Amino acid sequence: MSSSEEQLQIIKTRPGFVAALDQSGGSTPKALGLYGVTEDAWSNDDEMFAVVHQMRSRIITSPAFNGDRILGAILFENTMDRDIEGQPTASYLWNVKNVVPFLKVDKGLAAEENGAQVMNPMPELGALLEKAKGKGIFGTKMRSVIKQANQAGIDAVVSQQFEIGRQIVAAGLVPIIEPEVDIHCPDKAAAEDMLHDAIMAELDSLGEDEIVMLKLTLPEKDNLYADCVAHSNVARVVALSGGYSRDEANDRLSRQNGMVASFSRALAEGLTAQQSDDEFNATLDASIASIFEASNT
Repeated sequence: MSSSEEQLQIIKTRPGFVAALDQSGGSTPKALGLYGVTEDAWSNDDEMFAVVHQMRSRIITSPAFNGDRILGAILFENTMDRDIEGQPTASYLWNVKNVVPFLKVDKGLAAEENGAQVMNPMPELGALLEKAKGKGIFGTKMRSVIKQANQAGIDAVVSQQFEIGRQIVAAGLVPIIEPEVDIHCPDKAAAEDMLHDAIMAELDSLGEDEIVMLKLTLPEKDNLYADCVAHSNVARVVALSGGYSRDEANDRLSRQNGMVASFSRALAEGLTAQQSDDEFNATLDASIASIFEASNT
């Protein structure tokens, strides 16, 4: 069995969740601020990314972080291009931690139209996918946002996600399709119903070898996405925390059978640069334990 086949089996069958470690340029200062590192710690983007790599390295190298409870980890390109303990980050994740590496590939969000934000153009996607394959990346992640229960906006988001998803599949990678519904959407349940139907129509149009993952906002109706979880073209359905506290995200997730977490901010909640290694590892271990338990339903 090749490593990619082995990784696909892990994603499909192993208990656990996906760690989202992919804050990029715009969200990095906020993530560092929550970690207790203020903006006076760097003077340019290069220094900022070096600081955030230290944070991510501390998380990934922690004894609490391994394949026993974590299926995969989503990286930002800058993290993929760096090393951890002398190995490229993706190689370290797989070879040392038995965690499947993913790469965030989107270039941010376009302006809101019809109550939704599609993704910015990705003219260099082909080259990035080739580079990712060369570095041992298994899959990708790309995010759009739905802010209103507007059919035209939702259709635009889902259509773009699956169109690019097919390109990613053709390049030999497994895309995580992420049409996030903003948790402050005024009619979130209605938006989720529209999203569910649009996703199912796209899934049913895939060829049998076109395998994708879905990353979805925790829904108002429990098990709304059960037929996505069961779909033969879906390797796994993961949930984003979306601004919910870790406790609320875990509570909502525990009611979704077969859906597992892919939390970012909620995973790192409570971690600070000022903690001793023992404090840091204990806090991370408790966070991972609670998210793993909520995912295992």
